[in-house]
Amino acid sequence: MTHRLLSLGHGYSARALARLLVPEGWTVLGTTRSPDKMAELADTGVTPILWDKAALIDALEGTTHLLISAGPDDDGDPTLRLIADEIAARARQFYWAGYLSTTGVYGDHHGDWVDESTPLHPSTERGQRRVEAEAAWGAIPGLPIHFFRLAGIYGPGRGPFAKVRTGNAQRIVKPGQVFSRIHVDDIAQVLVASIAQPNPGAVYNVCDDDPAPPQDVIGYAAELLGLPVPPAVPFKKAKLSPMARSFYAESKRVSNDRIKHELGIDLTYPDYRVGLQALLTDEAGQ
Repeated sequence: MTHRLLSLGHGYSARALARLLVPEGWTVLGTTRSPDKMAELADTGVTPILWDKAALIDALEGTTHLLISAGPDDDGDPTLRLIADEIAARARQFYWAGYLSTTGVYGDHHGDWVDESTPLHPSTERGQRRVEAEAAWGAIPGLPIHFFRLAGIYGPGRGPFAKVRTGNAQRIVKPGQVFSRIHVDDIAQVLVASIAQPNPGAVYNVCDDDPAPPQDVIGYAAELLGLPVPPAVPFKKAKLSPMARSFYAESKRVSNDRIKHELGIDLTYPDYRVGLQALLTDEAGQ
């Protein structure tokens, strides 16, 4: 069978998946809203598709797998707003579909553990939009949809080192605050494992083994770089954008047992220490 993945919202995590699939002979089509980025996408082995209704409908023909990364906005899910009927009409042609969501759908649990059975009570507008988007995708009859609730994503080009080096990092301290994280390459291996063993309707938390206070991560990054550890700043006094401040509205530890037991995942980066060490090693080798 010819495998053809249409990546709707071909961002950071989707690009990591494409890096695994393209060498295996997959055809990967990735969307972009910018004509200027189409050549850049093509250079990665991905067929660029402009975010346009007619182009997306054409791309659906012959597609065997769907990945939805484009997040909802004020008006709901952008993909469904554009081509919901066309996806529904072809739902049974797909072998697998994956929706990249967020652990923000669980809301605040004051540092307690959550798993995939935890009721969804988001405490932010962004989280509520994700809950609604999950429901909308799950309501399409016959679509073999899987939901991946991602923790805070880091990886090459996305980590704390740049801010630490420039002296702009803050070790913001809010008592009891913890976040779960995930390296982008581990997201990709979870998606590959799910594609290999579809279970339509399944929900997976995608995070590492070590929920940790954000100030610990910044401090460890500074230590790895041999730079002074930034001073602690109480949350109430920290200078944060409204969006950055909203992340601190929720504190929880996210269980990843299901990806291990059902998908057989052995995380390459089981905690932020291993992940940051690897990022620094990769930087040194470039």
